[in-house]
Amino acid sequence: MLIESRPATDPEIAALVTAQQRELREADGGLDGQATATHDDIRYLAVVVNGRAVACGGLQALDEETGEVKRMYVRPALRGRGIARQLLAALEELAYQRGHTRICLETGTYLPAAIGLYTSCGYEPIPVYGPYVGNPYSVCFAKRLPVRA
Repeated sequence: MLIESRPATDPEIAALVTAQQRELREADGGLDGQATATHDDIRYLAVVVNGRAVACGGLQALDEETGEVKRMYVRPALRGRGIARQLLAALEELAYQRGHTRICLETGTYLPAAIGLYTSCGYEPIPVYGPYVGNPYSVCFAKRLPVRA
């Protein structure tokens, strides 16, 4: 397994983001309303197994101190193997390298496995923020990152 940086325009990233968005729409009954497009300002990491990207996640700067995890997704056939946990750790390291002192994210109340992952990795619930305000299915989490010496 390899975790590598990929541009937002990478076809495998686009396919994973499309699959993630489709799965979210199915899980929430079509109420999520998130766009399926990738964004150029998100720095994507891909998990590559046997030459194929099987998972992705992105990091977007909200401000100088805060990074936001975006588009976390592992193909269903590969779930339960610790891939998401390793990808999340790599995104945290990327946030740290970019000088962020805090990392946050949004997920849905209908995704208990995702909530379990985030809380087991030290993320704590925070008030819903930004574009997620008003979405009754949104829950947000944050984690403090180590401070550079």
